[in-house]
Amino acid sequence: MSDNTMGDDVYQPQGEDVVDDAGPLDSGDTLNDRGVEPLDEGYSPPEKPLGADEWGTTAEEQHRGETLDRRLSREVPDVAVPEGNGIGDLAGGDGEPIDEEVGGPRAGRLVAPDEGARADTDAELFASDVGIDSGAAGAEEAAVHIVPEPEAPEDGTAP
Repeated sequence: MSDNTMGDDVYQPQGEDVVDDAGPLDSGDTLNDRGVEPLDEGYSPPEKPLGADEWGTTAEEQHRGETLDRRLSREVPDVAVPEGNGIGDLAGGDGEPIDEEVGGPRAGRLVAPDEGARADTDAELFASDVGIDSGAAGAEEAAVHIVPEPEAPEDGTAP
């Protein structure tokens, strides 16, 4: 097979056969039914292109194949954990299972009483947790956790 005839055996749609992108598919046209409308669910794109610079993304590279030397050059050696910094052995250090300043359960979306649609009449900031959205949360939203209030001491002094 020569390089000039690579696309001849493959169907190539012509002008009127090409369909413009109609946007997200309706839930009846997809193979997975998640119980919500596609536009309500949301979409979080990857933060970087996956595999765009990797070997084998072009037809020529796939046809030629990857050499063993090239495969071995991509191997990454295992990095050992420094001594004295295992899980749970250093209070306040890296790798501790739970930090006291970080809550456990994830918080949902915070929505103001005016729902962002009406004028805000309060001088203070109020919001209610309305639960986790059915779509994928962004990094900022996923980082918010519920931190329990510290319990007051029995003698009545502030903590």
